[in-house]
Formats: sequence, C-alpha cells, structure tokens
Amino acid sequence: MTLAKALAPSQSLLTRALMVVGGSLFIAIAAQLSVPMLPVPMTLQTLAILIVGVTFGARMGALTLIAYLGEGAMGLPVFANGGNGAAFFGPTAGFLIGFVMMAAIVGYAADRGVKGVIGTAAVALLASALLYIPGVLWAMSLAEIAGIDTAKWGADSFGMIWQYYMAPFLIGDAVKAVIAALLVTGAWAALKGRKA
Repeated sequence: MTLAKALAPSQSLLTRALMVVGGSLFIAIAAQLSVPMLPVPMTLQTLAILIVGVTFGARMGALTLIAYLGEGAMGLPVFANGGNGAAFFGPTAGFLIGFVMMAAIVGYAADRGVKGVIGTAAVALLASALLYIPGVLWAMSLAEIAGIDTAKWGADSFGMIWQYYMAPFLIGDAVKAVIAALLVTGAWAALKGRKA
C-alpha cells in the first residue's frame, strides 16, 4: 500500500484526478526553485518527482509526470525557470522524458512495500542515476544533429558528459534521495501515530 492509498483509501476517479493535478502542480512549483547552471539548471524538481512517485505508486506517479509534461507541451511555464514545451527541443528533453521513468521506478518500489529510510533512499538513488541515461543520450544526439562529431570526442567524450551533465548534480541527487526518503518515512510514522 502506498502512502496516498493509506491517506485516501477510496481512490475514486475524482480523488485520482486531484492527485494528478496536485502532484503536477507540486512538481511545477519545485521546478521554479533552481540554482542556475549550464547546460542544465539544478532544481528541486527531482526531489518533488521522487516524493510524488513514492507517495502515489508507479501508475499514478507516472501518470502525474505524463500530465506534467503535457502541461509543459501546452505552453504552461511548468519546467525549470518558467520553461514550457520549447524545452522538448533543448538539451534537457532527455531528462524531462526520463522523469516518467524516475517516478515509475520509485513508485514500483513503494507499491511493493518499500517504506524504510534506507530502502527508499536506495531506490531513489537508483532512479536518480538511471535518469542520466535518457538525459545524456539526448544531449549527445543533439550534439550530433548540430554537427558536432561525438565520435571524435574520443576519451574526452565521457569527460565532457561528466563535467556538464553529471558531476555538478551527483551530490544534490544523493541529498534529494535521502530527503525524499526521510519525508515519506516520516509521513508514514505520523500516520501510524495518528491511528494508534
């Protein structure tokens, strides 16, 4: 059972719709809290995605992220720094698409009963690490489209990817994974305390 189901056992269509809208709004607000970095800003967006995924479960978490991406595609300024659908054509598009996977991974663990701080943080770290796959692949494909021969990067290719798309974010990813685990585990403890 996920935290959302424990808080709202009925899970009616209206409840689920409100969860999706509320979750996507929560992520959109977190996306605006950012530290400007190039080429990808560091935001609280991934923290919000982890919290939504762990709280809602795989299906509702992924659906919430699809709705969030849809809001951006419609032109709403929900992405980092007020960005919208134009971001799907920039260097962050791979990360945006990967957000659905990120929510689904942590949500799947929550669906299977992972609730402790260590287990939740470990799954959140894994999901955060896997987010780099679509993020980096998209950035590399854009470089090739722009006429940059990534094959000529040779040994420098990993160095460039590491420097711009990974290294600046790793510590933040670890901290956000632990924060998400602590928040959700704390919410479970508060819920159990209320029922006791």
